[in-house]
Parts: sequence; C-alpha cells; structure tokens
Amino acid sequence: MGAYEYQALDLRGRTRKGVASGDTARQVRQQLREQGLMPLTVVGVEEREGSRRGSRRRIGTTDLAVITRQLATLLGSNLTIEEALDALIEQSESHHLKSTLTGIRSTVMAGGTLADAMRDFPRSFSELYTASVAAGEETGRLGEVLERLAEYTETRQGLQQRLGVALVYPIILTVVAIVIVVGLVTYVVPQVVKVFEDTGQQLPLLTRALIALSEFMQVYGVWLVAAVATAVVVLGMLLRRPHVRYQWHRLLLTLPGVRRLSRTLNSARMARTLAIMVGSGVPLLSSMRATAEVVGNRVLRQALERAAAEVAEGASVSRALRRTRRFPPLLLQMVASGESSGRLPQMLDKAATAMERELESRIAVLVGLFEPFMILVMGGIVLAIVLAILLPIFDLNQLIG
Repeated sequence: MGAYEYQALDLRGRTRKGVASGDTARQVRQQLREQGLMPLTVVGVEEREGSRRGSRRRIGTTDLAVITRQLATLLGSNLTIEEALDALIEQSESHHLKSTLTGIRSTVMAGGTLADAMRDFPRSFSELYTASVAAGEETGRLGEVLERLAEYTETRQGLQQRLGVALVYPIILTVVAIVIVVGLVTYVVPQVVKVFEDTGQQLPLLTRALIALSEFMQVYGVWLVAAVATAVVVLGMLLRRPHVRYQWHRLLLTLPGVRRLSRTLNSARMARTLAIMVGSGVPLLSSMRATAEVVGNRVLRQALERAAAEVAEGASVSRALRRTRRFPPLLLQMVASGESSGRLPQMLDKAATAMERELESRIAVLVGLFEPFMILVMGGIVLAIVLAILLPIFDLNQLIG
C-alpha cells in the first residue's frame, strides 16, 4: 500500500488537497469518488518527492526537531512505529509534512524499515539522520537514538538562531548607514553646494572632492549598483564550482579573525554530528565519513576524510585528526581523552558545547565592537560632509570682511 497526494473537487466546486493510502492510484481515485469528490490529480508521494529532489522543498529544521521529539516520546510509550506515525500524521497541519509522513508509514507497513522509508526523502532526512535511525533499529535503541537526534537538531537550530539574531543588528546598521550616506551625497549635497557655484570663488579641496563624488554618484550611481549586484551574482556562480569553493574556504582559514571563527564553527558541527552518530551505535569509520558531509568548509571536510582514511588503516581518531593540523587543540584533547576512557561520544559532545560557547562569545565581542566602530565611521563621514559645506561659507565671510 502506497501514499498518494491528490487534488479533487467537492460538490461545491472547491479544490481540496490531501493524502490518501491505496495500492494503486486507480484505487485512490475510486475512494475519492465514493467520498463525493471528483479527482483531478493523484500522484504517488515517492514519485512526487523524486521530482522535487533538485528543488529546495524539504521538512524545515523546526518541524524536523518537533516530529523527532514526538516520535521518540510515542515510541517510549510502547507504541509501534505504525501507531506513532499515525498519531504524527493526524496532528500534522503542514500538507507537505503530512504527505512525507504518510509516505514513510506506507513503506513501513509494506515491510520496510523506518530508516529505509526515510531514505526515500533525502531532502528531508540527511544521511546522518537515516544512518542513526538504522543503527537504532538494529540495536533495539530506536527511542534513545531519536532522543539524541532531537537534541542534536534542537541544539543546531538554537545555535543558528542565536548567531542569526546576533548578526541582524550589524547588518541593519550597515545598510542604513550606507543608504543615509548615499542619500546625503546624491541628493542633499548638490542642493547645498549649488549656492557656492555662482560666487566664482575657488572652493576648498574637500568641497570640490565632495562635489565630484556627488556628480559621480548622480551619473554612475545606478551603474555602480548594477556592477555590485552583478559581481555578487558572478561570485555566487563561481562558488558553485568545487575548486573555486575550495580556494574560497581555504582563504577563510587564513584571514585573521575569520580563520578562528570558521574553524570553530565547522569543528563544533563536526564534533556534535560525530557524537550523535557514534553514540547511536553507528560504526566509527562510517560515522566519520558521514560527518564529513555536514562540514561546510571544504578544506576541513577534506581533512576529516583524510583522517577517516587513516582510521581505516588502524590509526586512532585523535592521532588522525592531529596529523591534519586543521582542528582546534581543545577538540583534539577531548577526543584523545574520550578514546582513552571509552567515552568518545560524551567527550565529543562536551567539546562541541565548549566550541559553540566560544563561538557565541567571540561573535558577541565582535558585534559589541562593531557598533562603536560604525558610529565613529558615520560620524567621520558626516563631519567631512559638514566641513565641505562650511569651509566655503567661512571663506566667503572672509572675502566679505
């Protein structure tokens, strides 16, 4: 029995959408007719998902964390997987989420495992997620694994939200500052300095420079904006190429200030992911290879892949990571301690927490320094504009005197 998304017309001519179960699309159409509906389209969930794999539609991080937590709670209440999925489908308000869960339930009811059912929706469930679920099913610890996955998803989402909130204010401040300066130079300054053009006096250098900048912005301002937008688009297209992205990520790891932030962010994500997979019972080598896929920086990803190759040859994880010379000393020390004590998942989790706190602390400091810096820059620009306007007035007063 499969899951099918449908669109149908009711007796009043209104379009209704939903998800129904059936052996074939024809059977689902018959079910809809028996309910007084005129079926328009009936498409299998798996087929529709396959057509969307190139798109960006997937279960959001928030919804994924919620359903993971709920599924873990329901399974912990001694419900079967089918019953737990039925409960999630019934209370789900999102059409896409309901169709995805219905497709998973259909595969499970047909004899497939929960992990295999989730693999049919790769846009929603990552390799980390499905591998952990598969390990939980094999070891009989699915509820515990889902609890770990829920905590992992919630922690990652929380970190992203905190970083996003911390960066909102500097971005807004920068945009507003740029708009104000451009508005002053393009529209306000020409109206003011026009008064001095008829006097015939030699204008100060600062005033002439401001007038030249204003004329340039009036004539070429639109082209300048277009050039910047084009450069951003071209840069985005270039970064899609693997070798260009690799060089860009390599540059990020060499820039002062940015280097430590980028390394800490990616190392924390790596440690958190590796902790959840190893703690869920996934073999260490498979965990390292899967974890490499979630590391955003290509240089660090390649370093982790090399470390995984050394582990496959018999090296310890701490030694393999240390030989790459890419990861923070804190992470290396915690991994070595975890290997010696047999508590690698716990130590990886602690290392991730420590690095996340360090990252948040550094970003908070940078944001705190950015505000007075922008105030000083804006003050300097406004001072220059005011002086450029006042200097001709002073010269004019001297001539009159």
